[in-house]
Amino acid sequence: MDLIDCKKKQLVKEITPDNNLINSLVKSSDNKLVVQGLLELNDITAASKICLLYDALRELLEALAIKKGYKIYNHECFTYFLKEVMSESSLADSFDELRKLRNAINYYGKSVNANESFEVLNELKRLIEKTKKVFKR
Repeated sequence: MDLIDCKKKQLVKEITPDNNLINSLVKSSDNKLVVQGLLELNDITAASKICLLYDALRELLEALAIKKGYKIYNHECFTYFLKEVMSESSLADSFDELRKLRNAINYYGKSVNANESFEVLNELKRLIEKTKKVFKR
């Protein structure tokens, strides 16, 4: 699949940027980043911290897409947006791997412990920072 397929399947549509929505998404993303930081990392909180950081990243990506004139209704299509519109293949590939992990946690009951999640959490934080830099372009 690619961005054209996403558009054909009505998973992506072109829109007029909405600054109020963009600002709201960025604030929501920042709030999730703060909340996950309040949780101590342990075997009980590991999956929740991953999901909170993933959601923070996804909200930033949604704000970025809206800024560029796209509304994306499917997490997988963010990968194609990053590759094809933003020319950020590395960010796209990393996001896609984290999307699969988050889906495994949320929909298939995958468990993760604190040790396993440590690197994932650092990668999510790195991608959030990178996305913020891309957002400012």
